[in-house]
Amino acid sequence: MTVRMIALCGAATLALAANPAWAGEGADDAAFADAAAEADAGAGEDAIVVTGYTGTKTDTALTELPQPIKVFTAEQYEAQGAISISDTVKYAAGVLANPYGRDTRVDGFNVRGLDALQFRDGMRDIFSYYASITSDPYNFSRVEIVRGPASVLFGQGSIGGLVNLVSKTPDFTTRGEVSLVYGSFDRKEVLGDINLAASDTLAVRFVGRARDADTYVDHVPDDRVMFAPSIRWQPTPDTDVVLTGLYQEDDTGSTSQFLPIVGTFRPNPVAGERLDRYTFVGKPGWDRYAGRSLQGGGSITHRFSDNVQLSLKARYIDSDLEYKTHYADSYTNPQDPFSVYGTDGRTIGLYADASDARMNVFSTDNNLQFNFNTGADIEHKLLVGVDYSWNKVQKRGIFGFEIVDLYDIDGDALLAYEPSGDFVAESQKQLGVYVQDQIRFFDRVSVVLGARRDRVTGSSGQKDNATTFRAGIIGEIGAGFSPFFSYTESFLPVAGRIDNGDGSFGDPYVPQTGTQYEAGIKWQPTPNTLVTATAFKIKERNRVLYLAAGGTAQSGVLDTKGFEIEASHTLSGNFELLANYGYAKLKSETNTSLDYMPRHTASLWSTKTFGLPEEAQLRLGGGVVYSGKSVSTSDVWSIVTPSRTTVDALAEINWNNWRFAVNATNLLNNKYFASCLARGDCFVGAPRNVMGTVGYRF
Repeated sequence: MTVRMIALCGAATLALAANPAWAGEGADDAAFADAAAEADAGAGEDAIVVTGYTGTKTDTALTELPQPIKVFTAEQYEAQGAISISDTVKYAAGVLANPYGRDTRVDGFNVRGLDALQFRDGMRDIFSYYASITSDPYNFSRVEIVRGPASVLFGQGSIGGLVNLVSKTPDFTTRGEVSLVYGSFDRKEVLGDINLAASDTLAVRFVGRARDADTYVDHVPDDRVMFAPSIRWQPTPDTDVVLTGLYQEDDTGSTSQFLPIVGTFRPNPVAGERLDRYTFVGKPGWDRYAGRSLQGGGSITHRFSDNVQLSLKARYIDSDLEYKTHYADSYTNPQDPFSVYGTDGRTIGLYADASDARMNVFSTDNNLQFNFNTGADIEHKLLVGVDYSWNKVQKRGIFGFEIVDLYDIDGDALLAYEPSGDFVAESQKQLGVYVQDQIRFFDRVSVVLGARRDRVTGSSGQKDNATTFRAGIIGEIGAGFSPFFSYTESFLPVAGRIDNGDGSFGDPYVPQTGTQYEAGIKWQPTPNTLVTATAFKIKERNRVLYLAAGGTAQSGVLDTKGFEIEASHTLSGNFELLANYGYAKLKSETNTSLDYMPRHTASLWSTKTFGLPEEAQLRLGGGVVYSGKSVSTSDVWSIVTPSRTTVDALAEINWNNWRFAVNATNLLNNKYFASCLARGDCFVGAPRNVMGTVGYRF
């Protein structure tokens, strides 16, 4: 794999902080919702106030937001052993990470029982399945989770919520780190993060990773080269310009092998044996998921005065992907898939799917913030903005089919297929205008009001217009208690047309829409402790359904009700505790198969540091993640996937500039199924993974 030059251009938002922390955070992080503040808060009257940029696109304390926002710093999720973006959110309330087990092809998170969208620096960056490679956690300073609809500010928003990745950017302190990693499945990595202050007004940063690794599935590598340069220029104290770039190339495959329920989760009564849960069913050297992503973007922030600020940002993505895979016919007869092809309980149909994909995305978000008063004790933050996005996804593919002995596949004898012919393209444009007013009364009560108008056009003839609203209120009533209530709406346009399942297509998809009512309370008895409890009700319309018999449809109404509680207590450099519980129940008026995610999720994570400053320090950490049972139903049967619990652990020594760490995820090597679907297939959870790291900081 070769690293190419990246042309960088664009515009975006960011303000500088005087002394950003070095846990992968750039100057933007302290200004806008730097979650590292959670680690620093509570150190007396000068404690940093934790803020949440993604919730309002303004610098606002979390305790003044009438919604739950969770922020994880790079230091936190690296300590938890995260090797993918999905892993970074597994210790958040109401979030199910890796709902189908670890997937080397895509990142997956389920928020409040519904799929969540992924954003990067406040702009959506994934517009189609299997058209791009996964993002690298090392390239980000923090990960922010917004639970509930967020379309008023972000346009194409998921009904359940969104996950926003915040890129590392330069600040004006020269420093760096280099790390070597070796771990399970012959994982070998070198990582580097170098920040150089060229002058008082110019700084550059280089973040990179090179990885050569296998996975727990044979013939599925996990190789990566990632290089992310960035530059910051501050020509005046009121003007901040940041340019960012990314080159990333992955060579991997699919750890999701779509194995049949019969013979894995359930016994095979004819063959009398079970398949190994990590069985590879493809052709070695042919099955692959390999791609390249180029990204260039930037931001401009200018403060005209203390009361007026302009923020501009933009990004362009160019992505190429080659995807080749095999999967068994678990679907023709899910209850007895082998009987379709014989009587030995071993023979089954094996599909081959080879495709090429290209994805191009341009996004821009621009806004003006006005701060003013309409009385002695009434403060306003008024945000007026316009955003635009254009995406084009092109695909071509070819299918194959063979009959095999699933228990003894001769992979080398399988046929190889190559996509050919013209690419089929789908494109979509969205233009949105939004306005939001945050009103603070007597420095005690906050009201958030917002509205947005979207216009969407697509190559399939799609033309949609939508207006969405949000309103919320939160107020401090004493002793650190702040009850809140909010109403939010969501709008998600869907590209393409209804697939009739016979090679023909019907009407364009109508947009998914959603509404949510939420009530809760935040309790902050001390600056370093925050507890949030909330109850919500979501109504979703027009979800796209992928039918077992082929083709697609759109559902009617899907209702979700739930409850979450989230607590964090942090003493800087000493102790950290995160505790979470979430409950979500889905009910569809047209399709009961939609309610297949666990209703109960819970997690607990804690670290403790031992030792004295200026001497070697030992940090020990551990966590537990629980997912309740899940039920998948169809017209003919129901499958119950049992609950599962995994344990993570950390042991770390920091001595002078050196860092020595051992991370273990699924420490007890719980062999579990993440999800089994009544359509016929199962997905396994990742086994134990241990990584050792030696790092040097300067």
